Amino acid sequence: MDYNGVKNFIIKKLRKELSANLYYHTADHSLDVLCAVELYGKMEKVSSVDLILLKTAALFHDSGFLIKYFNNEVASVQLACEILPGYGYSLKQIEKISRIILSTEFPHKPKNKLDRILCDADLDYLGRDDFFMISIRLFREWNEHGIITSLKEWYIQEVYFLEQHAYFTVSAFELRNAAKKLHLQQIRELLGNNI
Repeated sequence: MDYNGVKNFIIKKLRKELSANLYYHTADHSLDVLCAVELYGKMEKVSSVDLILLKTAALFHDSGFLIKYFNNEVASVQLACEILPGYGYSLKQIEKISRIILSTEFPHKPKNKLDRILCDADLDYLGRDDFFMISIRLFREWNEHGIITSLKEWYIQEVYFLEQHAYFTVSAFELRNAAKKLHLQQIRELLGNNI
């Protein structure tokens, strides 16, 4: 497996070809998820081979946005299946990566440790200090796609989402859950002031 080669290829492709009105689902988001996957993979004691597969899945998990906005996970798998053989990934490895990518469909229903790690890494920012900066990028993106039309509607949606969300791994829960609860409280206070 030429992991470094495929990483360079897909990040360049995302930077060059993703639509300009994607403010959240960018190459930087994929790299952010990759960093979280590396952290959680080590904390959850994932084998070195599985960690490479997991990191590859992180790089490709939103690549389907190159093709379509909604239900992009299947398109992400299609791209992975087209590109990864050229970088020495076996059919068995690609199938495993594909299953991990599909675990990021909403609502998340991870079936194993690798799925749980990617799902947690994808939403790692919910419990980080940069939550509001990243969150507003997603609001802007959804606003341009007609999903959410007002900031108040966005924050109401955020309250619901944060109330329903739970991290799947012990590592993510321990690292991020307290801050995620604080963000939920802060949004509730904003809504109480009639944003």
